[in-house]
Amino acid sequence: MAALGTRSLTLKLAATDVTVQVSNCRITSGAGDSDFTSFADAAAGGSRVYKLTGTASQNMETGSIWDYIWNHAGETVAAIIAPNGGAAASVTQPTFTGNVIITEPDGDLLGGEANASATAKFTVDFEWEFTAKPTMDTGV
Repeated sequence: MAALGTRSLTLKLAATDVTVQVSNCRITSGAGDSDFTSFADAAAGGSRVYKLTGTASQNMETGSIWDYIWNHAGETVAAIIAPNGGAAASVTQPTFTGNVIITEPDGDLLGGEANASATAKFTVDFEWEFTAKPTMDTGV
């Protein structure tokens, strides 16, 4: 399997391709916060929390990432991340799927700094928790 490039990743939310809106997209993992840790959890290294994080353009169209944040906070939506692009999942080009809970960001939600560039866009950062560890789909 070849190393991942930085130009091919695609992202779909609820089967809608939102790749054109995204300039940064990651699945992150961190220690889970729990008041109770079972011996099984401890033996497995503790609970984990997985998040879909990234940066998107502020686009108010229905189905955009910004629209999901503004109108659907608290809802759960299916996400498909294809690090190698939009091709069908395969052993050499897997996709990662899971359900994320839409939340509003802490900080900037609308607007931003002025920029003299005619192509600059306002952006919004997102960080949405997966309901479970994402699944790697190899098409098999």
